[in-house]
Amino acid sequence: MQPLDYAIIILFLAGNMMLGLWQGRSNKQTSDYFLGGHKLPWFAVMLSIVATETSVLTFVSVPGLAYRGDWSFLQLAFGYIVGRILVSFILLPTYFKHGVTSIYEVIGMRFGHGIQKTASVIFLITRILGDGIRFLATGVVVQAVTGWPLSLSVLVIGIVTLVYTISGGLKTVVWLDSIQFGLYLGGGVIAIAFILARLDAPLPDLLAPLLAAGKLKIIDTDPHIFTNPLSFVSAFSGGILLSLCSHGVDYLMVQRVLGCDGLGSARKAMIASGVFVLFQFALFLLAGSLIYVFFHGAPLVKDREFTSFIVRALPAGLKGLLLAGILSAAMSTLASSINSLAASTVTDLIKGKASLSTSRLISVAWAAVLIGIALVFNENDKAIVMLGLEIASFTYGGLLGLFLLSKSSRNFHSTSLIAGLLASMAVVFLLKLLGLAWTWYIAVSVTTNILTTAGVEALLPDRESFARE
Repeated sequence: MQPLDYAIIILFLAGNMMLGLWQGRSNKQTSDYFLGGHKLPWFAVMLSIVATETSVLTFVSVPGLAYRGDWSFLQLAFGYIVGRILVSFILLPTYFKHGVTSIYEVIGMRFGHGIQKTASVIFLITRILGDGIRFLATGVVVQAVTGWPLSLSVLVIGIVTLVYTISGGLKTVVWLDSIQFGLYLGGGVIAIAFILARLDAPLPDLLAPLLAAGKLKIIDTDPHIFTNPLSFVSAFSGGILLSLCSHGVDYLMVQRVLGCDGLGSARKAMIASGVFVLFQFALFLLAGSLIYVFFHGAPLVKDREFTSFIVRALPAGLKGLLLAGILSAAMSTLASSINSLAASTVTDLIKGKASLSTSRLISVAWAAVLIGIALVFNENDKAIVMLGLEIASFTYGGLLGLFLLSKSSRNFHSTSLIAGLLASMAVVFLLKLLGLAWTWYIAVSVTTNILTTAGVEALLPDRESFARE
């Protein structure tokens, strides 16, 4: 890192805080803070969704997947598009019909406030664990590029993100996400352009040996669909269900589209985000393949392929721009997580009984939790992007099953619903021990939830309608 690189990073961080403080003046009540006053344009929401879901994992892990293997990760993204179409026509109409602040209010209207709180708690646990992994990925990158201790890297990012998030609320988060999306996507373009200029060869000539070696393979025809998460059937179907859950029953993503001015805009933002994610994954896989050519396939530390390229190959200035892109990716997810955790806490757990200042204090508390979890996580032998997706798969099936049951005309006791949720999560631990690919976790857990709920309901002696709290 040279003085020019540090200057770029300092200006970037200061700019984020200044924009948050400036936009924070327009927040007068909690609906402004949590939903942007329902005045967010669909294209900004779409970019915010993409920025939030891909995060620093795209920078850290996706190029590494291409470096070490091939492009089969794209199969998940094909499923993502289908999943978002399903969300747009199955779940979003319900959310806009009831005008909810938190999507778990729909569960409360159907099954009572106790089940609503349960769904919210599951969301909160999933978010803090999943975003702890993303925070770890950020620290890994910043540490590799700057030489700072991992703890310092996490604290700097966390504090800056907290300042603009609690000041500006969802509106600031969405608009900064849009800007940050452009920054880290530009980082991938810069890396590709730099390699092409240095190697001074046409792109087809550089990729031809990789194609011959099978390192550009997209469709994985491996018949072991239940043990290989990236075989086509497993990855595509898993991508559909993962996207249906992450963008339909995970409040982190749905909160953005609830800030749109209507269902039509929300649908456009949701479906277009799937197309953009596919493009983005392809771009960073291409970067990983070109880095492989640049380093002649030399063995590099897992999940540090891209950061090794930044440190060893890029000149001053470009290095700072790439790091700004990495920080953008990290901060977009962290800011979104802080705001959605606070919104769910206020709406679902304390029934909206919180002022704007109290909501901001709750945001501070959740930021502290996320920072703390990031500091205690350790890397393991899995690609970080895979670990992040696997954590979500443990709880997503239970939540999706609950929303599907809410569309049934049949009434269920809270005992049956809780039993279904617990069984859906417990079965995932069993599946993991049995070696089933994580892309099947959601399908099995959704089925387990619905069957267990129906089975317990049939055994209960009192079949009268449950009493709402």
